[in-house]
Amino acid sequence: MTPIKATAQITITQSADVLSESPFYIPMTGPSARPRRTLKHDDTFVVLDSHGDIGASAGGPDGLFNTDTRYLARLELVLNDMQPLLLGSNLRNDNSGLTVDLTNPDIYDGDRIVFQKDTIHIVRTIFLWRGSAYQRIGIQNHGDRTARFNLSVLFDNDFADLFEVRGERRVRRGVGTSELSGPADVILSYLGLDDVVRTSRLHFDPRPTRLAVNSATYHLELAPQQATAIFVAISCNKPAAEPAIPFYRGLLAHRREMRRAWSGATSVETSNNIFNEVLCQAMADLNILMTETPHGRYPYAGIPWYSTTFGRDGLITALQMLWIDPGVARGVLRRLAAFQAKVVDPRADAAPGKILHEMRGGEMAALHEVPFAQYYGSVDSTPLFVLLAGLYVERTGDESTLRELWPAIEAALGWIDGPGDPDGDGFVEYRRATEQGLANQGWKDSFDAIFHADGKLADGNIALAEVQGYVFAGKRLAARCARRLGMIDRARALERAAERLAARFEDAFWVPELGTYALALDGMKRPCKVRTSNAGQLLFTGIACGERARMVAADLMRPAFFTGWGIRTVAAGEARYNPMSYHNGSIWPHDNALIALGLARYGLKHSVEHVFKGLFDAASYMDFRRLPELFCGFRREPRRGPTLYPVACSPQAWASATPFTLLEAALGLEFDAAASEIRLHNPRLPAFLNEVILRDLCLGESSVDLRLRRHDDDVSLEVLRTRGHIRVSIVLTR
Repeated sequence: MTPIKATAQITITQSADVLSESPFYIPMTGPSARPRRTLKHDDTFVVLDSHGDIGASAGGPDGLFNTDTRYLARLELVLNDMQPLLLGSNLRNDNSGLTVDLTNPDIYDGDRIVFQKDTIHIVRTIFLWRGSAYQRIGIQNHGDRTARFNLSVLFDNDFADLFEVRGERRVRRGVGTSELSGPADVILSYLGLDDVVRTSRLHFDPRPTRLAVNSATYHLELAPQQATAIFVAISCNKPAAEPAIPFYRGLLAHRREMRRAWSGATSVETSNNIFNEVLCQAMADLNILMTETPHGRYPYAGIPWYSTTFGRDGLITALQMLWIDPGVARGVLRRLAAFQAKVVDPRADAAPGKILHEMRGGEMAALHEVPFAQYYGSVDSTPLFVLLAGLYVERTGDESTLRELWPAIEAALGWIDGPGDPDGDGFVEYRRATEQGLANQGWKDSFDAIFHADGKLADGNIALAEVQGYVFAGKRLAARCARRLGMIDRARALERAAERLAARFEDAFWVPELGTYALALDGMKRPCKVRTSNAGQLLFTGIACGERARMVAADLMRPAFFTGWGIRTVAAGEARYNPMSYHNGSIWPHDNALIALGLARYGLKHSVEHVFKGLFDAASYMDFRRLPELFCGFRREPRRGPTLYPVACSPQAWASATPFTLLEAALGLEFDAAASEIRLHNPRLPAFLNEVILRDLCLGESSVDLRLRRHDDDVSLEVLRTRGHIRVSIVLTR
């Protein structure tokens, strides 16, 4: 078994060649036989192969999933009991559907061809909407004689929990049943150990020639050029009395809904066609990852493993998108405030004021076989919540939402200064409350991600470097929020607390012999003297003092970190460096994006340009021009693309938001809601962008269209149109 991605990776014992799996490890036993495609709508997603099949080829986490349960494990199309040949497979540009073109293979009777290949054209059109998967199977005979054949849809299900699909083994499971429900319907049911009944209903139109509990067969007879169509709808937990919506009506409603979702967001167009494709794919991916919740839109973290509410991922994605669409941040903040912990619960790693890490709705979570029903085991979600709330108010001036959120902000600050600092030394720390929880609780949550210079894993209460930066930035922003609300004494107290933290941080985390900040402090307050990208995220928060910030930035741009594609999570040469690891040497786009914001904060736009170009070049090699969750940290070689990581989520929310963050860093965008002014601090465009046009860049009720042009190291600004009262300026500092 190959050691790869997980929330916690595998360990190798020193005494023998034995591999032991850590909790929630995601296994990979071999390559995918066919490329995979994904679709999502709200809490439902599907993983299919390039033929449009589910479960017909090895190596993929196939299935139709809803709220962390698989509702269909097999859906395979066969023609005369043979797999059709693939002509092409394409996702729509907006990710709203998948279209697959197939044809028949040569069909023999003994040694004689009785049905020549490329006679029958089959088009499968697939989309998801409101808890159901819809498929149209169009069939046309392009031969010169009548074609008679059987077309069958084979299906089955196991109602596996998502964690079972990921590789978790269960001693007991519930009971599944299958039954016909009339001439065109099949119901697959499962009574779980949590006493919940889950059902998949398959509806075929027209009624099949022969219907069984695991197959539907049509005997077709098509004259030359004759065409016909078969429609299949698979519904997750829909009441029997609720009929499936007709295919075309659902398709049109779904596409209208997707267009409306981004109607108020800023659009970006550039002079570089490939970068335009990167941006369009990124926006399409963010669109399908958005999920309508009672609290507003929320970006689910990624498909297939993390298609649910994640605190850290949602907060960082909303932060990255703040300049494009601040409404996303409002939805994220309101949802996380609604699920903020109120009591101490060690099993969920919860304490009053703590912000959610992960939410799951499957059977294993309900039975506490995994701890993630509502799990709070992340040390950074809570300070990131405070930080995003402050940035949202700065971006929008929305004091009404601030007043709504203020009790949650205060509760989060209470956790930061209380349970989040168990030894009272002024640093926020973590240690899992139970052995079932995550061992590491920062964004690098692999079991081996936090270590000392000799490779020994850190233990005890661990204080991560970047988390102290999040707390520092969060308290400064919360102070400004308090001033807006007229709480002057509270604002001053928060400002003083941030200043004290910055001073303590410099003393405890700076490592002179490395010229950078320690990765973390372990339980004995010993610094983990390892060169990592965590120090780069400190620049984003502003906690690093000026000269040391520039030293960190210079180190990140050296070959040990910067590969030509991006900045590694761990520098080459460190004890646990491995360019193929999940967190110890790979390249994470979102990590690079936050570092780029930090480089811009300290005026290092030349370095921003290098990071921007590296990730743009990487995206140009990726399928669909889509940046994945991560990729391997090998050095860039001439005439070769980047090396992919085998089970990275794709699409993944904060990776999809990265191109927009890089553009924000390059342009130095700043919003002053009180002054109705948008400022561009030392804007600089990379060499591959001669022009950028921003349309509907909003500030309050006003908006503006801008054109920016590159002139070597300078940028000119042209205001194309304004609506309402708004000013735009360029601020140059040296």
